[in-house]
Amino acid sequence: MNQSIEFVSEGTVTTPVGFQAGATFAGIKTYAKDKLDIGILYSNLPCSSAAVFTTNRIQSPSVVLTRDRVKKGGVRAAVVNSGIANVLVGKQGYDDALEMGDLAAKNLGLPQDEVAVLSTGIIGVEQPMALIRAAVPKIEISESGGNSFARAIMTTDTNPKEAAISYVYDERKVVIGGVVKGSGMIHPNMATMLAFLSTDAPVDADFLQDAISESADFSFNMITIDGDTSTNDTVLLLANGAAGGPTIKKGSKEASLFKEALRELCIVLAKEIVRDGEGASKLFEVTVGGAVNDEDARIGARAIASSSLVKTAVYGSDPNWGRIIAALGRSGSEIDEEKIALYINGVCIMENGLPVPFFKDSVVLLMKGTEISFRVELNLGQGVGTAWGCDLSEGYVTINSAYTT
Repeated sequence: MNQSIEFVSEGTVTTPVGFQAGATFAGIKTYAKDKLDIGILYSNLPCSSAAVFTTNRIQSPSVVLTRDRVKKGGVRAAVVNSGIANVLVGKQGYDDALEMGDLAAKNLGLPQDEVAVLSTGIIGVEQPMALIRAAVPKIEISESGGNSFARAIMTTDTNPKEAAISYVYDERKVVIGGVVKGSGMIHPNMATMLAFLSTDAPVDADFLQDAISESADFSFNMITIDGDTSTNDTVLLLANGAAGGPTIKKGSKEASLFKEALRELCIVLAKEIVRDGEGASKLFEVTVGGAVNDEDARIGARAIASSSLVKTAVYGSDPNWGRIIAALGRSGSEIDEEKIALYINGVCIMENGLPVPFFKDSVVLLMKGTEISFRVELNLGQGVGTAWGCDLSEGYVTINSAYTT
C-alpha cells in the first residue's frame, strides 16, 4: 500500500469534508432500545456519483429508481430504510420509492433527482408509508451522524460496519469514507449488501464509475457467506470535491492513488461483512497464486470460498484439504494437477499435486483461530486472486429458518 495512504481512526461515511448523516426509528423493524431503521446521507456540495447494482433479475423498485438517477448524474444524497426490501409488491413499490425519495428531498431542500433511494429487509412486504412519512422529517443530519446512519441500515448484522481512509497528494489531504451492511444472502457477483461511500476528492463522473466498478470486483464481489444473491445490492459512491485541487480523471497523476485508496477501503469493509456472517465464528481468506491471469485466479478463489463443504470444514477446524482442491477443480480455472501446492495457515499440505506429511493436530489447532488462510499455488503464471468467506454453522440455519416468523 502506498505510504501516504492510511486508515482514519473511528472513520465513517461522514469523515470526508462536507458530508452529513442522520437516522431515526420509524417502526419498520421491531422496537428495541437504540434501534434505528431509516437514515439519510447528504453532501452539502454538489457531487459526481457512481454506483454498481445487483445482477439479480428480480430487483427492488428502489434499485431501478436509484440506477436511473445515478445515470443522470448529480446524486448528492441517499435515503435508506431497513426491515423491508420493497421487492415483489407490484407498481406500489415504485410509487413508494418515489415518495420516500421525495420526502427526503423536501427535508434536505434538494431536487428529487438528487436523492438516491435504497431499501433492505424482507421481500414481498409493502413499505409502511405512514410510518415513513412521519419519520423522515424527524431525521436530523450532522457531521457526527455517520455511526447512526450505519446502524440504521442493519438487518441481521450484529454490529455497524464503517471505516475511512486518507491519502496526501500534492500537499492536500483526500478522505474516502464508507459504511456497509450485510450478514446473510452474501455471494460474489455483486455481493448482497448495501454500501455507501463518500469522498471529498473532486472526481470526474466517468472515472468515478470506473473506480467503483473495479474496486467492487476486487472486494464486494470476492466475498461469500451462503451462496445467495439479493434483489437490492447497491454500492453508491459520492464525490463532492471539498478537498479542492484538479479533477481526478482517467490518465491524471492522482488517478492510480485514488483507486488504490478506494480499493483498500472497500476490501476492509467487505471483510467486515464476512466477519459478521450470520452464525459465523471464523473468517477465512483464500488466495490463489500462480494462475495464468488474475481473472483465472479470482475464479478459483471464489469457488473455494463459496464451497459449503469448505465452510463446514472451517467451522469444525477440520483440515480436509481435499475439499479445497475439489472446489478449485470445478471452478473453471486452468490448472495442472501435478503443479498444485496448498498451504493452510502457512503449513504446506500438498506440493506438486501430491499430499505432504503434516502433523494434523497442529493444523487443527491453527484452524481453531478466528482467522484462517488458504493459499493455493498453481505454478502456471503470475495471476493472483483473493476471496473471503466465513464458516457455515448451526447458527446460520437457526437465523434463516425463522427469519419472517
